[in-house]
Amino acid sequence: MAVRHLISAAICVCSIAAAQRGATKAPPVSTRPAPRAADGHPDLSGYWKNMPGTTPVGNIGKDLPGFKLPLTPAGEAALQHNLTATIDPESLCIPGGIPRHNGSGLPFEVLQTSKKVAFLYFYTYYRLIPITNRRHSEDPDPTYFGEELGHWEGDTLVIDSIGFKDEKVWIDENANPHSDKLHVVERWTRPDEGHIHVETLIDDPKFYTRPFTYSRTWIAGGPDDQLEEYACSENNIDKEHLGFGPGPIRPDGTRGYLNPAPLPPPLPKTGGK
Repeated sequence: MAVRHLISAAICVCSIAAAQRGATKAPPVSTRPAPRAADGHPDLSGYWKNMPGTTPVGNIGKDLPGFKLPLTPAGEAALQHNLTATIDPESLCIPGGIPRHNGSGLPFEVLQTSKKVAFLYFYTYYRLIPITNRRHSEDPDPTYFGEELGHWEGDTLVIDSIGFKDEKVWIDENANPHSDKLHVVERWTRPDEGHIHVETLIDDPKFYTRPFTYSRTWIAGGPDDQLEEYACSENNIDKEHLGFGPGPIRPDGTRGYLNPAPLPPPLPKTGGK
């Protein structure tokens, strides 16, 4: 089982490493005023990457004391099910959805127009948010990102989402659950040219005793940084060997082994070479 968890953790680490290799060295982060779109709103467009010092990455309880989520009894049961009977959906090429993608260590891009805002993710997933004053559907079809409606409140882009799937989903990398009653409100701002920030309100009365928030800031990438094609399911040879749950969670709230075993020594050279 330890080997299976190590494989799963390695998939996550290798994905982040691949993203870092694809990025160019960025200049110092700019603190000049944020650019504005033709309609006067801040332009959130750009390539955004993890800000150094953000920890624990991947844990939706980052801002809570002891990283402890306020689970209901049903939520505790759902967490135990995820830990003992489900494989990380992202390792099976299933979209992580929201709010999990907001906790990811991988970069993303934003493309903004006056009528829609698109978020492009490293796994070649995307979400398209209409800027609208309409109300949510009475019974939206469940999706991984939910039914998302956007509007501006001054310089803040507000994205209100309901209608989430409740199967094959983890709310973060640590296997925490969410139900079909999940309601997510994201408030995106661009405080200056070099930073983008989100305040995410998570409300799920079935699995959590109270709403809670997750905040995060990213820094702008270099001028030539962009996402590259990523085929998750191509030659996914580890798929059949993955274990249940995320594996061990370190005291700092991140996923992985505290003292991983050292790699074996390299094989001796043969043939006089």
